[in-house]
Amino acid sequence: MKATTSQIKTSIGDPFLRPSLILVALVLGSFALAQRAPAVTPAPDGGYPGGNTAEGQNALFSLTTGTYNTAVGFLSLRNNTGGQFNTAIGAGALLSNTTGSEDTPEGVIIGSQNTATGAGALLSNTTGFQNTANGAFALFSNTEGTANTAIGDDALVSNTTGVGNTAIGAAALDNNTTGNNNTAVGVSALVNNTTGFANTAVGQAALGNNTTGADNIAIGLDAGNHIVTGNGNIDIGNNPVADESDTIRIGDMQTRTFINGIHDTMIAGTGVVVSASGQLGVPASSARFKDDIKPMNKASEAILALKPVTFRYKKEIDPARIPQFGLVAEEVEKVNPDLIVRDKKGKPFSVRYDAVNSMLLNEFLKEHKKVATQEATIKELETVVSQQESTIAEQQKGIDDVAARLKEQAAQIQNVSTHVKMNRPTRKVVVNDP
Repeated sequence: MKATTSQIKTSIGDPFLRPSLILVALVLGSFALAQRAPAVTPAPDGGYPGGNTAEGQNALFSLTTGTYNTAVGFLSLRNNTGGQFNTAIGAGALLSNTTGSEDTPEGVIIGSQNTATGAGALLSNTTGFQNTANGAFALFSNTEGTANTAIGDDALVSNTTGVGNTAIGAAALDNNTTGNNNTAVGVSALVNNTTGFANTAVGQAALGNNTTGADNIAIGLDAGNHIVTGNGNIDIGNNPVADESDTIRIGDMQTRTFINGIHDTMIAGTGVVVSASGQLGVPASSARFKDDIKPMNKASEAILALKPVTFRYKKEIDPARIPQFGLVAEEVEKVNPDLIVRDKKGKPFSVRYDAVNSMLLNEFLKEHKKVATQEATIKELETVVSQQESTIAEQQKGIDDVAARLKEQAAQIQNVSTHVKMNRPTRKVVVNDP
């Protein structure tokens, strides 16, 4: 039954092509060439059965069942017996490569599909497969490592069993032995790495002193050069001062930073601050991060002497010259030096507005306590006044009752007085005659 077009495409797309499929392709290609061109004269003298090509003293000297190997140079592929699809160009290239079995992923034959170009390239390889070495002594010590790529003199020269490493540049990953999945691009990049894994170094001597550190990323000349055993670092254009872990450092001598996608982008979260050393983070408020915790008391009264101002930043700082509201660091320093931030020269640079806000809160709470006390006093006074008013009202009622009785008594007295006057006998007047 003939294979369909999709089946052929699927087979060709397989990263591990079967020897039979390649053989068919080679036969078909040879047939096509034979139809279009005459035989080469004189005939090639390096072609041997099984699709092998050997040129050079003792090249492919031990070959038995291996097929489709190419060995050009003194002792190239010298010990290969059953390995397939290896290419060795240069004296001693792939000298120790032998053979293997089908007990590898996807059926790849051990000691197969290696490419070595350069004197001593992959010289010690025995059963490693799918390695590419381009440069004198590249992958020189590799024995069983697989899927490594070394381009440059001495690149990955010490690698023995490391897997999935890529080294581009002279002496890149020079001392790597068993480290896996490292990428080094640049002269001497990751040069001292031995067992560290999953590192990426781009730039001359990037991560040059790393030995066992893992998951580091360094980009730039000498980037991350002080990392030895640290893990999980990202250094871009920066050479950290000491071995560290889980740290990101970007830039070394820049004075300005521009990052798009921040301004006018809304997001909920915590405000980011920067320390004097340039480290970004968020302020911590948990007691486990603090010492000497005590009430602020009168310390916050210093802000009462501050003089808020309106201003505009100079045009080189703010071309829009937007009106601003705040404080002047030099004036704040006179009130409380602990409330300012200084630049690298020790001069006043900014104001610790977060501290000012905390002090404002303390003063507010103090005033609030005073107001609360006053309100309680006023409430007590109002109760007293209310009681006094009630007493006065009762007293007034008593006075009114007394006044009413007095008035009634006065009326009674008046009536009696009138009655007395009416019943009093008339006085007689005696006239004396002379």
